[in-house]
Amino acid sequence: MATLKEKRTCGQRCEDFGHFVWNSDNGTFMGRTPVKWVYISLYYVAFYVVMTSLFCLAIWVLLYTLSPYTPDYQDRLISPGVMVWPDSYGEDDVEITYNMSDKSCWTKKSNCLKHFLHPYNDDIQMHTNHYNCTKDQYFIQDHFLAPNHTKWSCPFTQSMLGPCSGLNDTSFGYKSSKPCVIIKMNRVINFLPNNGTGMPPHVNCTVLSGKENVENIEYFPTNGTLDLSYFPYYGKLAQPTYINPLVAVRFSLVGHMTAKLQCRVEAHNIAYQNIHDPNEGKVVFYLTAER
Repeated sequence: MATLKEKRTCGQRCEDFGHFVWNSDNGTFMGRTPVKWVYISLYYVAFYVVMTSLFCLAIWVLLYTLSPYTPDYQDRLISPGVMVWPDSYGEDDVEITYNMSDKSCWTKKSNCLKHFLHPYNDDIQMHTNHYNCTKDQYFIQDHFLAPNHTKWSCPFTQSMLGPCSGLNDTSFGYKSSKPCVIIKMNRVINFLPNNGTGMPPHVNCTVLSGKENVENIEYFPTNGTLDLSYFPYYGKLAQPTYINPLVAVRFSLVGHMTAKLQCRVEAHNIAYQNIHDPNEGKVVFYLTAER
């Protein structure tokens, strides 16, 4: 019958471990002599140096092939998105609701627009973007002629929004039944609306429901035009002072003073019927004024 394996005590186990760490008979430390430890350490140092060098070389080659100014792929940006301010979001939709008799209510809307339009202040724009752009023409820039190896940007001033600029009426119409909203088309690098045909895009707002409650729709600048001089956009690095052109829309509300509206940027190459992206090319929102 095989003898049972002798059970070792805790002290014997500690003694065996200590003998493994340093074996004075063979002069080994954890199973290897000092010379072998030097050899294996040098091997792993060389191995990881080579691996790190290959990784850094791969990253450098990748970054060298990428342009810092233009993304290589823009396949998801078929058409730019469109947004509206004040950006009052409900559970599923954009809902701009205010009470004309409640100052604190309509002040929130006007303050939102004031904050949004601050970069468009006339003095700021004339100081930041003082280049004299040619209207109704694409601003094509093949070279970096602006200071600090950048490209010029055309100014868009708050005063260009007329009665909806907030300069004369600081309430932006929210203490009456003529509220203003700001429409902005998102940026897409090198995008030319209407595919370079020379026809400027423009904003067109339609009433989807509650037509009897909207008496009039006005656009600022005139006809809701987004001037061609703001296109193309070359990216934040190339145009650090670029700001989006805007269109202000003023609605004259009557009756129940509530409506569902759609504001679309119209151009031949801007789609607006993408069911997977409801804000592509257009924005839909509810506008309600309460007494």
